[in-house]
Amino acid sequence: QVQLVESGGGLVQPGGSLRLSCTASGNIFSIHRMAWYRQAPGNPRDLVAGINSIGDTYYADSVKERFTISRENAKNTVNLQMNSLKPEDTAVYYCNAVIRSGSTIIEPWGQGTPVTVSS
Repeated sequence: QVQLVESGGGLVQPGGSLRLSCTASGNIFSIHRMAWYRQAPGNPRDLVAGINSIGDTYYADSVKERFTISRENAKNTVNLQMNSLKPEDTAVYYCNAVIRSGSTIIEPWGQGTPVTVSS
């Protein structure tokens, strides 16, 4: 069994910063892609940023130049540094990963961490 546990969400004023972290644990042979998604009330869950096993990154247009995704392979952890936050960044942020567990490829989700950007 594999689990993803997120941390770092909270309340921040517009223009502020937050850092989200997500750590995978359990029966992990290797981790391929790791990514962050977000879902605001009434909206679908959208991709925010992703990073593959060799460090290539990609971002949604709405967060480019403001968010930075990184991973710490030795700790099975992916981070999302969020700067210059805007009210429209308010959402629940979810971690997702493509993981080889034994002989099976799985794509677990974290439980989500809420981010609120408000004055």
